[in-house]
Amino acid sequence: MSDGWWAEVADGVFVRRHRELDLSVGLVLGERRCLVVDTRGDAAQGAELAAAVRMLTPRPWTVVLTHAHFDHAFGAGAFLPCPVWAHERCRTALTREGAAQRADWAGRYRAAGEHATADALAATTIVPPDRLVRDRAELDLGGRRVTLVHPGPAHTDHDLAVHVPDAGVVFAGDLVEHAPGGSFTAESFGPDADLARWPAALGTLLSLGARIVVPGHGEPVDDAFVAAVREPLAALADLRAAVGSGRLSLAAALARSPFAEDVTRAALAPEVSRS
Repeated sequence: MSDGWWAEVADGVFVRRHRELDLSVGLVLGERRCLVVDTRGDAAQGAELAAAVRMLTPRPWTVVLTHAHFDHAFGAGAFLPCPVWAHERCRTALTREGAAQRADWAGRYRAAGEHATADALAATTIVPPDRLVRDRAELDLGGRRVTLVHPGPAHTDHDLAVHVPDAGVVFAGDLVEHAPGGSFTAESFGPDADLARWPAALGTLLSLGARIVVPGHGEPVDDAFVAAVREPLAALADLRAAVGSGRLSLAAALARSPFAEDVTRAALAPEVSRS
């Protein structure tokens, strides 16, 4: 994987891969403007991405954030002034929890010896979106329309998928991840995840009929990959419910899980902490 490398996955639809957190961001070109999908994790990374976009197009940009987690949303300031789209609860999450996220991850980077990244993140101003989506919105880029779809709670309660119908591409954010050798990682199941409703959200994603699905982390996949992960994700949700109700022990759930132990432990953590 090359860091900061553009790949054109369909006509005028690009994915940029980053070694940092194996992040994938996107760019959609229209005749009059372009759409930037996610902005990386701090002001410096956002500026790097903005410069990379300008290597491909001089067209005015609009930004869409797939969700409020720092690695996807905190670079937005580098693109201002421009419209910044997101789900309405993304704005709430950034306003209420953004500063705590920033402090937490700056501390993690500093503890790992990555002081430059920690400093850049600590100095970043968090930019809340100013164009809000409840269920669905359509953007006209000039000769190309893009649909923003909230498929329901999943990785967060405000996930937003970015569908480019004429190209058969959907940017899924962290609704879908493509980790080396599998799908999700332990980081996928944070405290704001809704595991019980995540499989239904993937069903909505599949109903869009896209051929190419760009995950928030990892290489692009197809609809068959998304369909294949939906059933084990539902099984994991059932295991968590069983642990929460006392019908199943943690050890038994770990033994039956279709995912690796660290992923399962992260997904079951809310129920285990209450038991």
